Amino acid sequence: MRQTTESFRARYRAGIHPFYNPWLHGAFVLLFGLLAIAGFWSTVHQVKPSEWAAVPLALLFFNFGVYSVHRHLGHHKKSFARLFYARHAGDHHSFFAPGHMTYDSARDWRVILFPAWLIVLHTLVITLPLWWLLQQFDTNVAGLVGGCLVLGYLAYEVFHACEHLPPENPLTRLPWIRQMRRLHELHHRRELMQARNFNIVFPLMDYLFGTLYWEPEQISPTPTRTAMTRMQHQIDIAGNPIDVLAYASTVTLWPQWHPSSLKIDGARGSLHAGARFEEDIRAGGRDGHLTWVVDEYLPGRRWSARAIGDKGLSLVVTYECETEGNGTRFVRTLEYEFSGLAMRIANQLLLKRRIDHESAASMLALRDMAQKHLAPAGVTA
Repeated sequence: MRQTTESFRARYRAGIHPFYNPWLHGAFVLLFGLLAIAGFWSTVHQVKPSEWAAVPLALLFFNFGVYSVHRHLGHHKKSFARLFYARHAGDHHSFFAPGHMTYDSARDWRVILFPAWLIVLHTLVITLPLWWLLQQFDTNVAGLVGGCLVLGYLAYEVFHACEHLPPENPLTRLPWIRQMRRLHELHHRRELMQARNFNIVFPLMDYLFGTLYWEPEQISPTPTRTAMTRMQHQIDIAGNPIDVLAYASTVTLWPQWHPSSLKIDGARGSLHAGARFEEDIRAGGRDGHLTWVVDEYLPGRRWSARAIGDKGLSLVVTYECETEGNGTRFVRTLEYEFSGLAMRIANQLLLKRRIDHESAASMLALRDMAQKHLAPAGVTA
């Protein structure tokens, strides 16, 4: 598990209220949901064959609603849904990463389950008014739809929890759970989280909207793949994490603080997932060219991009920020590899030490340049 994932989990767990009871949380959601379903369905009597069509239509409507909320609000920051974005893209996706998708104890349910009050809000503010409206036309349809909308909510909670179960749990061997677990793990990959696999229970909308993505699980690593060289450096910067990361992810400014960056051809401002840019570099004493694509941008938390270069070079750079006192702890992780044997040997003998020295120097320059840039805007430590 990456050090930053471990540290985030430790901080998140430390922030859970000592009186939080995961069993009470789960039991409340389940009991309230079942009582709400029973209440809605108690209004249903002598259903006609045509009225039964309300069941699949209601579940289809819920499936579309969950997909839309997850895709457009869970991974794209909107002013009216900032809490949901922070809880989902920030907390949930920082707590669980590919290869580390399972919880360790019941208290970790806090980052899996929705807040307990949300099922009450879903029932009273969304489902109940719709039930009342449909009752004006058909009581049975209203009751069936109301119950199915709450049932969909419970199904989401149960399936999502199953997708983070430890692998030795018998439920994970059930065929449908196993397939959805795999789809959800792929969704948690940084380069896919904003674009693929948003359904949790049934991937119908992912299929219809072209966002379904599948690849088989690798049982063992590919034998021919070389291990990537990994180096990590960190520094404290005066400024809040959102502003610091926004500055660092403004790639057109890289030549001002990174000694290896010569020229950038890309858009101005901090770049979000999917953005592409080109870079001329001189790293380890060698000139080269990189073609970049941004995989992830979580404001104030993490920015990641990958690049393909000449001489068989491929690399991933990740910036991560966390509050440290009144400033920001900035962590830069560089992972790279060469496909050719000659370059791999040169890397071990010479390039790696030079690149590590350049990366360490870039952190000092970044601190100085970021603080000069942020100071006119009134950002202080």
